[in-house]
Amino acid sequence: MTTALHVPEELSARIPVEQRGPGLDRDAVRLLVSRGTEVSHRAFAELPRLLRAGDLLVVNTSPTLAAAVGGRIGHARVVVHFSTRGDDGRWAVELRDPDERGTTRARAGGPAGTEVRLPGGVRLRLEEPLSAASGRLWWAQVSGAGGGARIVGLLREYGRPIRYSYTERDQPLSVYQTVFALPSPDGTGSAEMPSAARPFTARLVAELVSRGVQFAPVTLHTGVASAEAHEAPYPERFAVPEASARLINAVKAGDGRVIAVGTTAVRAVESAAGADGAVRAREGWTDLVVTPERGVRVVDGLLTGLHEPEASHLLMLEAVAGRAAIDRAYAEALRGLYLWHEFGDVHLLLPEEGPHTEHCWRNCW
Repeated sequence: MTTALHVPEELSARIPVEQRGPGLDRDAVRLLVSRGTEVSHRAFAELPRLLRAGDLLVVNTSPTLAAAVGGRIGHARVVVHFSTRGDDGRWAVELRDPDERGTTRARAGGPAGTEVRLPGGVRLRLEEPLSAASGRLWWAQVSGAGGGARIVGLLREYGRPIRYSYTERDQPLSVYQTVFALPSPDGTGSAEMPSAARPFTARLVAELVSRGVQFAPVTLHTGVASAEAHEAPYPERFAVPEASARLINAVKAGDGRVIAVGTTAVRAVESAAGADGAVRAREGWTDLVVTPERGVRVVDGLLTGLHEPEASHLLMLEAVAGRAAIDRAYAEALRGLYLWHEFGDVHLLLPEEGPHTEHCWRNCW
């Protein structure tokens, strides 16, 4: 993405669309549609007419956690963003400084040994950075009986959704859940909403199904994004069940298109794909970063939000549709005053129509 692109502050979606006027539902956002460098402007409610029978939507079922909790380091107030629960029971956390608007500012991570006091008598001790490249996220040990498992209860009782400075006010957790969210057996989930799926409503899903569009559920628990630094994604937990793998492969073998709902769904399904493009049931951790050089092996299209010019997710979009298509789409989004971020408008990238489209879309990038 060209670094000359600048997204004006007034194009940040500050509240959910259903709160902008009477009678609005989540699907009342706008939809920018890209087919190669051809762009059209639609409403999200038109999605069933833009897809066709036999198409498959890959959706992320991860629930959003109330992942922000207030705490103290000594006498200083901090906000802890709980990002990812490790296999050893530790949690990867980001410490933030509260501001006077109900949101937070970036704070230097560490040092090792720092103790954070949390509600309910829970204490965190920072141990080591999540990666040598960044000191933003730290692995933290939870004191007392139950260890890291206590955090799930802590979030339920004292947590609130992570909120960034472009939003207008606090929102209940229900605002951050998608229609596809399912409870996880261990109570974990995503630190931030898999927001590409937010505009879907039960009514719209029913209409898609009635038109022959299928759904393949996968899970990827998203961690805390680097709001200021725009770092590359770090390892996240994912699962692609056997039934979804079979369905994806069947659609790929036929005339349907595999369209991922969100960059999280792309990361999950591409992590379960072999070099031959076949998807196999798989779960665990993925450190895959989808770039134009790596390309995509499974997805034919993508439904996603609008990302800031510096965001690493744009490399994934370029891997799916090519640089020219993304540059053209974002220029149109700015010209058309589309809204950015998790409460904003959405972007549908579809294969170009024409002879030999299917072969070229899967093999020519």
